Amino acid sequence: MSSPSHSSVLIVGAGIFGSSTAYHLSKTHPDPSSITVVDRTPSPPSPAASTDINKIIRADYTSRFYMDLAYEAIEAWNTWPELKEHYHRTGWIMLDEEGSDIAERIRENFRERGEDPTSDVNLKELGKRWKGILSSTDAQGYRSAYWNPLAGWCDAADATASLMKAAVGRGAKYECGDVERLVLLKNGKGVKGVTMKNGKTYTADQIVLATGAWTSQVLSATEDELDIADADRVEQQIKAFGVCVAHFKMNETELTELEEMPVVVYGGIGEALPPPRQNSLLKYTNANTFTNTITTSSGHQITVPPDRDQRIVSEKLKKETRDLIISKVMPQYSRDRTPEYWRLFWDAATPTQDQLITRHPHEHLGNLILAVGG
Repeated sequence: MSSPSHSSVLIVGAGIFGSSTAYHLSKTHPDPSSITVVDRTPSPPSPAASTDINKIIRADYTSRFYMDLAYEAIEAWNTWPELKEHYHRTGWIMLDEEGSDIAERIRENFRERGEDPTSDVNLKELGKRWKGILSSTDAQGYRSAYWNPLAGWCDAADATASLMKAAVGRGAKYECGDVERLVLLKNGKGVKGVTMKNGKTYTADQIVLATGAWTSQVLSATEDELDIADADRVEQQIKAFGVCVAHFKMNETELTELEEMPVVVYGGIGEALPPPRQNSLLKYTNANTFTNTITTSSGHQITVPPDRDQRIVSEKLKKETRDLIISKVMPQYSRDRTPEYWRLFWDAATPTQDQLITRHPHEHLGNLILAVGG
């Protein structure tokens, strides 16, 4: 095998993990043309969770490690030419539920860093700030709120595509197609590459799986081939989960009212994100998660996203999302309206909610790197 610095690299998945990997490798690899990215659709790939109108950018974590990491990321959002035009520092307000200590743990981490940007917000004063847009928000069951002006959001799909465009501009290759399975080397000392459903095969010295919610599905056949026990399969480390999101179209008057809107974190229930000017969509996320479990042909149970349009959402889930957050947070912008569209976002989570970025520990998968989860 080639030395790591000169290895050819195949990245499976062009969401934010895959795009970021390609971007960084294209800057440091002596031959960027030896980097190949594959995904089902052109960048940004439509099924990926990162292909979204917006995502929250913040350092507000209960973990000091992730808080410090987020500060590094925010510096990149502020300064990188590929990212800064997609970043909007609007601040966020977090409502803290009665009985929860999450907000206090976050703020304690800020204080320990010696630079606490947060301030208290009296729930009775919500309607007096941000042009009064939160005046109708239901604060029952919440004990307090805090404001952090350093948080914000990004144009997620555009930012993901921007990183990939930069990587391709330096010589990396982007190929479209559905991965069928991994192919093992005949000598049993690693992964050769992947075969595609269209019959093509892509090979490389190093294989990166940045496959998010589809990780178990991609790895399952290889785990069967190597007779990997259930306890050691990737499903024990990473599971696919979905959340429900609704998007409401704002008119020009409403966009003006919402131009100072911060990210609104409604405790552990969900979030409301400001409408980007390019699409005018106010987004509500129901933070309740769900899974879709199937039994493979070999009898193993894995979690995978359903193989259907992500905009197909059950009436039961729509009602739950309306009841939990849409009718509670700034209801004047959704009352008596039909969303422009609903979507189920499928992502991957580890048991500890840490990212899983590591080489596969199996002796026959030593050149397989996982970059998934959170």
